[in-house]
Amino acid sequence: MQHVHLKFGSIQIHAQRVCRGLLLCALWLASTAAVAAPLRAQWSFRLLPGDAQLQTHPGMDAWKQATVPGSVHTDLLAAGLIGDPYVGAAEAGLQWIGLADWEYRARFDVDAASLARPHAELRFDGLDTFAEVRLNGEPLLKADNAHRTWRARVDGRLRAQGNELQIVFRSPIRTLLPQVQAMPHKIAGNYPSPYGDEPKDAMVGNFVRKPAYHFGWDWGPRYVTAGVWRQVHLDSWDQQRITDLAVRTDALDADKANLSVQLQVEQADKAGTQQVVIDVRDPDGKTVAQIKRDVALAPGENNLSLPLQIDKPRRWWPVGYGAQDRYTVQARLGEGKQSALESSIRIGLRTVQLQREEDKDGGQGFGFVINGVPVFAKGANVIPFDAFPARVTRERLRRDLQAARDANMNMLRNWGGGYYEDDAFFDIADELGLLVWQDFMFGGGMQPGYAPAFRANVVAEARDNIRRLRHHPSIVLWCGNNEEETAWKDWGHGKTLKEADPVFAAKVWQGYVDLFGKDLRSVVAEEGLGVPYWASSPSNDLDTKANDSRRGDKHYWEVWGNPALPPTAYLKETPRFMSEYGLQAWPQLSTINAFATPEEQRVDGPVIEAHQKFLAGKGNERLLHYIEMEFGTPRSFPDFVYLSQMMQAEGIELAALHHRASRPYTMGSLYWQLNDVWPGASWSSVDYYGNWKALNFHARRFFADVAVAALRDEGSTRFSLLNDGRAEVQGQWRVRVLDFDGRELQQQRRPISLPAMSATEVARFSDAELLQGADPSRSVAVFELLRGDAVVAQRLVYFVAAKQQALQPAQLHSELRAEGDHYLLQLRADRLVRGIWIGFTNADASVEDNAFDLLPGQTRTLVVRSTAPLSTLRSALHLQTLGDTLQSRPVASQDNASVERIH
Repeated sequence: MQHVHLKFGSIQIHAQRVCRGLLLCALWLASTAAVAAPLRAQWSFRLLPGDAQLQTHPGMDAWKQATVPGSVHTDLLAAGLIGDPYVGAAEAGLQWIGLADWEYRARFDVDAASLARPHAELRFDGLDTFAEVRLNGEPLLKADNAHRTWRARVDGRLRAQGNELQIVFRSPIRTLLPQVQAMPHKIAGNYPSPYGDEPKDAMVGNFVRKPAYHFGWDWGPRYVTAGVWRQVHLDSWDQQRITDLAVRTDALDADKANLSVQLQVEQADKAGTQQVVIDVRDPDGKTVAQIKRDVALAPGENNLSLPLQIDKPRRWWPVGYGAQDRYTVQARLGEGKQSALESSIRIGLRTVQLQREEDKDGGQGFGFVINGVPVFAKGANVIPFDAFPARVTRERLRRDLQAARDANMNMLRNWGGGYYEDDAFFDIADELGLLVWQDFMFGGGMQPGYAPAFRANVVAEARDNIRRLRHHPSIVLWCGNNEEETAWKDWGHGKTLKEADPVFAAKVWQGYVDLFGKDLRSVVAEEGLGVPYWASSPSNDLDTKANDSRRGDKHYWEVWGNPALPPTAYLKETPRFMSEYGLQAWPQLSTINAFATPEEQRVDGPVIEAHQKFLAGKGNERLLHYIEMEFGTPRSFPDFVYLSQMMQAEGIELAALHHRASRPYTMGSLYWQLNDVWPGASWSSVDYYGNWKALNFHARRFFADVAVAALRDEGSTRFSLLNDGRAEVQGQWRVRVLDFDGRELQQQRRPISLPAMSATEVARFSDAELLQGADPSRSVAVFELLRGDAVVAQRLVYFVAAKQQALQPAQLHSELRAEGDHYLLQLRADRLVRGIWIGFTNADASVEDNAFDLLPGQTRTLVVRSTAPLSTLRSALHLQTLGDTLQSRPVASQDNASVERIH
């Protein structure tokens, strides 16, 4: 155990918050007020009497029980007033909900102790969105931002029994539409509604501070919901309360951490003296320091800075680079242990830099340096975990974040079209060592940044959320928005508006620069404890070009998006940091069964199309385009699902390995996307119910610290070995060429030393060198890294598309047996077997690996976990391979089959 020694300097009291620092550790807790507790109340809701929607939905103005936190959609579902929004094609029939005004009511009592305190406040952590709040019949506040924390003093306005809180939520569409329609020239929105609830030429989503995805996205439904989506608290206190606690890192290395504990105390109307006590506990829970000081407090806000030093600090590292050690810092006022006057946070000691070195050829890098160590970012983008955020549990967050870590990811990008995640998300990310790129909540289109009131609202929102989250060591970047700069510069948004009204266009762009180039940058500098700011993704931080492979971060959608290039095009795109790229796939059949009956499961069926939200490219047609490139046309809907997953996994693997092999020029690869908002087709690698698609299994291999990147394009294979570890790796590389029966055609083997945190190109081979006259449709090249005779990493390279290969059915043999508290599944391949997918029909079982190939004669034994008996699992076991799937389809007819055949 390391010895920890702390030295404390004198207390400094500042008139303004001390929060600027170039180096960061982490920790703050926003507003832990006096006695703060969730409001205990009986909640109910109704359609507001007199609302126009009552004409078609009579009786909805009767009070029904509500759940807080929650939303109007989930409350309507719980009351039996609507069907499940995720089942069938329900979306079109539920759009009326977003056009209505809704009323919520809470009835509650207040205990004597809280009533006796002279100061009280109601705190609303999430009101969605245009809300008018009254307490006991009197106006309390008006809210217009779902992302903010809203507070209202209620001193002297509470009674012991029978308090009533009323909240009216106005439809954001009806509230904003007249203003938007009155604009002579519109600024670009995101996704127009296909349902007629909002004109396609007057979208309101980018004018309201509400989760943008509620208005629909290309992976999720349009449910414009409303409600009390986060907790309501009643806070009460006497003379003081702690309103903020943070720890700023002023200097940090392996020998010493110079820190400043920043404490904000609100003092009542009279000046006074109070004792401040700070306790510091190490990652093992041992108290290693205590500060006690008497301080003079003036009325109002008091900002205190208490310097301290830790010798031999235990730093927080991203996964794969070291431990995720965290300290606990507790502040309290006075000697007592009243929770009213305490605040506690967990901090991780680490520094973060965004490295942007200039190249001789005019390029500029983009990479993260943590504790002085360059980190290649491996991971995915994260979207909201549900259309209705209050339904997201800590368990679901852990499930999906654990899936990311299990797939050897070290970074997640929290995309800007959703909401600022709950503290639980970041607690888990801290624990798992996952770095977080955090967007501000702007998902696309263009914002009315030219309006001072809009910008002021956003600044308040940013300050609320940075203060709430900045103590988390996982957060390493605050980014202004998603794709707004590139939309303006590259998609025609700016050009169209300039042609229509150049004066207004200039005003819109200046508003953008003011909001994302100045306002948010300033808030991050003031409040973010040294975490870097980035204006947009993709961008080079307001440089001339927005989406540049040579400078800044890159979104690449020419594969999948237009012009729908083949996945090999990934190998021709070498960015400095790839923050978005992706291919779609459908989730497994058990997930599809949750919303579509077997009869509805047709590629062109209404329910399936309702859960395919990539409307711009006719998603299933685009998916077939990619499936047919490699595999031909599927014979059935289950084959369509299976082949979509194989295509997605193999395509993204190609891109990710190329990015990794391009280190250090490229320093990040974040595919789109990790998770799902609902059950349906998407770019995710983990579906809505937590099932891993083939992509997540592949990611565990292609993101492994030590991996093989053998990348074939245009008849040539570039062979590189990857080592993201912090230690050198000694071994041998081996290249073998086999036929599908297992006969070895040639072998090469050489010793190699892989430097730490490196990509090493070993060789380049032409097809002619590898095949030496062998049949490309019956041959495979095996690229490996060995330690002794043990295979450390492996990648197989094929010479023709799968639909042209001589793959055979029934080449895989299996045996399932019990072994202690689990089962073992043994698989043996007679000949080459590609694309093995292990499933258990109507049985709950998990298998340790999936979506892999077996070489001729190879055997693998996998752990299977299930509570089902062995006989049930044996009956449920279903193995699918490419040889079985493609077996009886002549190549000449594959690409001519019609979509209608897939059902």
